[in-house]
Amino acid sequence: MKAIGPKLVIATHNAGKLREIRELLAPHGIKCVGAAELDLPEPEETGNSFVDNAELKAREAADLSGLPALADDSGLSVDALHGLPGIFSARWAEDEAGNRDFGRAMERLWREVEAAGEEAGRDAHFTCALSLAWPDGAIQSFEGKVHGTLIWPPRGEKGFGYDPVFMAAGMDRTFAEIDPAKKHAISHRAVAFGQLVAALG
Repeated sequence: MKAIGPKLVIATHNAGKLREIRELLAPHGIKCVGAAELDLPEPEETGNSFVDNAELKAREAADLSGLPALADDSGLSVDALHGLPGIFSARWAEDEAGNRDFGRAMERLWREVEAAGEEAGRDAHFTCALSLAWPDGAIQSFEGKVHGTLIWPPRGEKGFGYDPVFMAAGMDRTFAEIDPAKKHAISHRAVAFGQLVAALG
């Protein structure tokens, strides 16, 4: 894989996501700068998959900044909802003004899961697609998943997004209840980053 260099644009305006990615890349000596710090716009996510959207965001950030850029597209897919919210996970949290409220999104999620009936189950999985783009047009993508179960009511204050209602398989606490270092070790983002780091050599 092409060298990243000492500075990498993280193509997100999500502070929680930026913090996680910075922590995951810190051991590799890569300095991360967020898209918001460079006043880069948030492109419209028009792809049909997590990888499509990650690549779209990474390419735009690399083009506009002239630096390598890493984009993440991730979300929660619920079996009872036939994979929704999936790539629309962030949009489920938005109001008409574009402000995000994941408390409201989790309430909507649970209402729809309950409406699907007990027999539909509570299985869900998080997916993370990572795309690394260079200004010359080169791009490489990776995808990680973690399976688990939805719980209600939400529990924990440590995570972000849908973390308070997701419990990974084999665990007894939600992603928002466990220590961030433990989450980094098992999450969908960690799986995708493992692939990225292996490619870095």
